[in-house]
Amino acid sequence: MTFPDDLNHLIRTDEPLGPLVWLGIGGPAHYFAEPVEESDIERLVVAASKASLPVRVLGDGSNVLVREAGVDGLVISLAAAETSGMSIEGNLMTVGAGAKLSHAVIKAVGAGLAGLEHLVGIPGSVGGAVVGNVSSGGRDIGSTVHSIEVLEKGGTRRVLSQDEIGFSHRKTSLGGLIVMNVVFELESRDAAALTKRMQKLWIGYNASRPTEERRIAMPFVDPDGMPTSDLIQQVGLAGLREGDVSLDTGKPHFVVAHPGATSDQCLRLIERVREQVLLQTGVDLQLNLQIW
Repeated sequence: MTFPDDLNHLIRTDEPLGPLVWLGIGGPAHYFAEPVEESDIERLVVAASKASLPVRVLGDGSNVLVREAGVDGLVISLAAAETSGMSIEGNLMTVGAGAKLSHAVIKAVGAGLAGLEHLVGIPGSVGGAVVGNVSSGGRDIGSTVHSIEVLEKGGTRRVLSQDEIGFSHRKTSLGGLIVMNVVFELESRDAAALTKRMQKLWIGYNASRPTEERRIAMPFVDPDGMPTSDLIQQVGLAGLREGDVSLDTGKPHFVVAHPGATSDQCLRLIERVREQVLLQTGVDLQLNLQIW
């Protein structure tokens, strides 16, 4: 495919994706772009749409598993500062989709705005968190979302209200849309008290994740009312290994990619866990990982 001349400087071909995702696994993107301006994102999406080229958006890479064959399409990274901005007006905080969720939490707490602090420590970008309606402590991010601005394949931008987003347990109805920014409606609170609460929650979160492993991901969505880690412990799968990929022994809701790990090994391990949990408990675990 040939992109318009004024976009060619943004395009890289056969860009390795493994270093950009938490698991460190995977082949290259056929086309890769890290646009600086939001207008460039729009033009890239339009150009890819006209050429029937699939488009994927890469945020923080915490919940992405890339196959060794790579991605046959255009991957747009939201790592540039333009897509990570944050601003506050009253009790409304507008955040770019590429911003890290943890940064948004810290920004809100520092401004004395409550509603996001329970999500501290959850990895990923704000856009990805909203699309997956992440939750912690029984509260999901969707309950604080006022509206979002999305980009359609044809390049049209529109604003969706909370009701139009279709929030449900760890899901939304945003398939095929690219989140550009999110407006959170928060509540005014004492900043010092919020900071103490956030710090306490941060300590608790850190205690729930492997401390020595870097190449990790959470492959499953917690079923409503039951932590995945408890289910996996219950069926005796903690520490289960498939080649160079394993479940963490002490925190089995994390999958660990050891040196030499492959996407096929990850997928086989995930399927083994799903089969055994379904067989022994009747719970059909749903994937948190996006498989590219």
